[in-house]
This record gives sequence, C-alpha cells and structure tokens, in this order.
Amino acid sequence: MKKLILSAALILGSFATFAQTSTTTTTGATTTQTVEDKYTEIKLEEIPSSVILALKTAKPEAVIEKAYINDKKEYKLDIKIGNIKNSVYTDAMGALVKK
Repeated sequence: MKKLILSAALILGSFATFAQTSTTTTTGATTTQTVEDKYTEIKLEEIPSSVILALKTAKPEAVIEKAYINDKKEYKLDIKIGNIKNSVYTDAMGALVKK
C-alpha cells in the first residue's frame, strides 16, 4: 500500500513539473502567459512535522533534499529515493496536492 501511495505521488509530481500556458489574442497581437504557483525555498527545519510524518509513513526511505512553500501554505518537497529524484506537493497537514 505504501508503494502504491508513493508511486501515485511520484507520478502526480512528474506531471506538476509542466507549467500551464494560455494564449490570448488582442487586436492582432498574441500574448502568452505562464500560470505557475510561486514557491519560495525554505529550510528543512521549517517543514511541519505533519508533512514529514506523512512522507515518512508513505515512503520511509525518501530523503528530502529541498523544500518550498507558496502563499496557499502548500509545500513542494524535492525528494530522492535511491537514484530517483522527484517532487511531491502537500498541504500543511501532509495530504497530497495535485499539481
């Protein structure tokens, strides 16, 4: 079950690396906007224990390399499991967030 949860998190995380773009046309000119949440890097000590506990429960061998937070108090965790690196997105309670 733990492997299933982490596999889902890794797959969802891989989809989150692509930014959404939208194109609008106004008076003959084309403008492209990139829609992306702004994440600010934080120290690993600043990650709530609920987020760390949820990650360690789902995948005990995961190592958090970097952590980021956005205005919505959602966390982006760059993790490494063996030789595989990926990003996982959670809320403040440790629940996975789709990105």
